[in-house]
Amino acid sequence: MGLREYVDVLIPRGGASLIRSVVENAKVPVIETGEGNCHLYVDASADLKAAAEIAVNAKCQRPSVCNAIETMLVHQDVAQAFLPMVAKALKSKGVELRGCERTCKLIPQTKPATEEDWKTEYLALILAVKVVDSLEEAITHINRCSTSHSEAIITRDLEAAQRFSNEINSCSVFVNASTRFCDGGEYGLGAEIGISNQKLHARGPMGLEELTSYKYVVYGQGQVRG
Repeated sequence: MGLREYVDVLIPRGGASLIRSVVENAKVPVIETGEGNCHLYVDASADLKAAAEIAVNAKCQRPSVCNAIETMLVHQDVAQAFLPMVAKALKSKGVELRGCERTCKLIPQTKPATEEDWKTEYLALILAVKVVDSLEEAITHINRCSTSHSEAIITRDLEAAQRFSNEINSCSVFVNASTRFCDGGEYGLGAEIGISNQKLHARGPMGLEELTSYKYVVYGQGQVRG
């Protein structure tokens, strides 16, 4: 971490404590591969069957990876119809649910969520669930609790999809698709070196191109700058 004369850049791959140690102590440049506290928001106009299938995929296909969802937000207008249905599918996969007060009323045996649950990357079959009053509340919650990795909205409202995409401050935003697609291979980058949650210079899944830098070579015939 201190060998500036030998090391061009460090890319920490591992748990939060490793990443934090490198970021806090390195004297060489660092590309921070952050945690993945990813969200799925089910909008009022969502196709609920598709939303349930995407939720199960995003949580259960590989729960130990950084692009699996850790929190699901559900608009109040569809919560009563959607939550019991998706809870049955998730529980059949062994998912433990931790919910807000309204979620606990709609899904029996759901554990009450704490404030810490909204900011936790479980990397396990645990999902925090919250009923929200509006798209605005969902966006605010995500931008407050997210690690800027991957977020998804399920909606049939183009305006809602565009607003979500524009206002969410994460490196990947999905509309009607699973967050599990946030991957260098899926993005056509070849072998994935890491996923950067920062903005300079690499952001999102990284391939070889993200590890290259510039070198300017200028040929002249005696030109001088006036």
